[in-house]
Amino acid sequence: MFRKLSIVAFAAALAAAPLPVLAQSKKDSVVMAMALEPPGLDPTNAAAAAIAEVTLYNIYETLTKINEDGTTSPLLAESWTAAPDLKTYTFKLRKGVKFHNGEPFDSAAVKFSFERNAVPTSTNKDKSLFQSFEKVDAPDADTVVISLKNSEPNLPFLLGQASGSIVEPKSAATNITQPVGTGPYQLGAWAKGSSMTLTKWADYRNAAAIKLAKVTIRFISDPSAQTAALLSGDVDAFPRVSAQRTIAQFKADPRFNVMVGGSRAKTIVGINHRKKPLDDVRVRRAILAAIDRKAMIDGAVDGFGTPIGSFYVPGALGYVDTTGINPYDPEKAKKLLAEAGVTTPLELSLKLPPPSYARQGGEVLAAQLAKVGIIAKIENVEWAQWLSQVFAGNGPHNFDLTIVSHVEPFDLVKITEPDYYLGYNNDAFNALYKQIVSTPDEAARAKLLGDAQRMLATDAVSGYLYQPQLITITNKKLKGVWKDVPQYENDFSTWAWE
Repeated sequence: MFRKLSIVAFAAALAAAPLPVLAQSKKDSVVMAMALEPPGLDPTNAAAAAIAEVTLYNIYETLTKINEDGTTSPLLAESWTAAPDLKTYTFKLRKGVKFHNGEPFDSAAVKFSFERNAVPTSTNKDKSLFQSFEKVDAPDADTVVISLKNSEPNLPFLLGQASGSIVEPKSAATNITQPVGTGPYQLGAWAKGSSMTLTKWADYRNAAAIKLAKVTIRFISDPSAQTAALLSGDVDAFPRVSAQRTIAQFKADPRFNVMVGGSRAKTIVGINHRKKPLDDVRVRRAILAAIDRKAMIDGAVDGFGTPIGSFYVPGALGYVDTTGINPYDPEKAKKLLAEAGVTTPLELSLKLPPPSYARQGGEVLAAQLAKVGIIAKIENVEWAQWLSQVFAGNGPHNFDLTIVSHVEPFDLVKITEPDYYLGYNNDAFNALYKQIVSTPDEAARAKLLGDAQRMLATDAVSGYLYQPQLITITNKKLKGVWKDVPQYENDFSTWAWE
């Protein structure tokens, strides 16, 4: 009897007691915010970085994975080997992987993905990379052999970018709105103009390692609204937030973790060489001489940038400081315009995409150009307009000047493309770039890369402004969010609440 009463009393006490295991269970969802909404969800057919920010390593995976420190590690490929001349790479694929629709991942899917990226009608932002493949062989289901026309020492890194995402052949045509990949997340819902939800895929090969069951992504473009969303707790994380002017407030608030990281991005004034008088190097040099980089960095990103003088950034192999080739010199700018026979005021269009660095930077640029007799007529456009009117390879390239941040590393190759939006076609530079990719020795390649940077600066191909320093703000208890950004991505597989 005593024993029975003890059991009843114990049970009653247990029922009344708090449940520590349940009460302390970790959150398994997160609300993240981005400044821009992706135009679609197929990273292999469009250049917008926002696509990669949502999909890379989350919905889609690549053969290799680019880590926070810029190194590469295996992902869909378990290992790889390179021939001594760096013109042949053999990838051994991970076995037992499947796509969200149940189809198997194998060498045929890799071959399909890469050959699809290389066709003439491809809109892959790195089409030239895939067109540099001599052939893609699939000798068996678990092996892919890539033969290149030239040496490419950076191939493992390049294939870890969003443009190298492996797609399932039968679903490829509808990936823009119904993405199918091999990653740990699937698209749950998409409220256009507002938010998107990714949900954990239960059949992922390593589902137990994925701590977040749901990720809600909100799209908040206005810097003031970004700050308000973080301070109110509506948003748990905001990578690459426009908080330059409010960073001190966040640093003083114990609820937040504030990280200022490096990037391989290059913010430039794009100049359309197809338009007169911008085809004259003296006019382009005049534009560059009118630009005070420090004032631009202060006005566009509140000082969070490092000046650059070419399409290359500190930290990359072979970097040389070329800021002294086109220094700030308004009087020289006026003389160059006169030498080129330009009658001032010279009116030029300045098309600006939505990011605050472009819109704020555009105001600074217009004021600087006005001092030398160039009237920059600002036209603010949405991303879809900017991509179609300014950037698209098939034209119409309807702009004189623009401001944009190119976020991809190792993208000097873009300058060699005849349909690239800048319209710079220089046989000497193209030959130099071919020499770069044909040089396996790293020291020799670094020297050639220095030559390339000096050539682009001397030819004033663009107004090279700065390398952005990117701010990420998160809830203090959220772990796994990257500080440094070798490429734009948000790898939710590493995120977890402490």
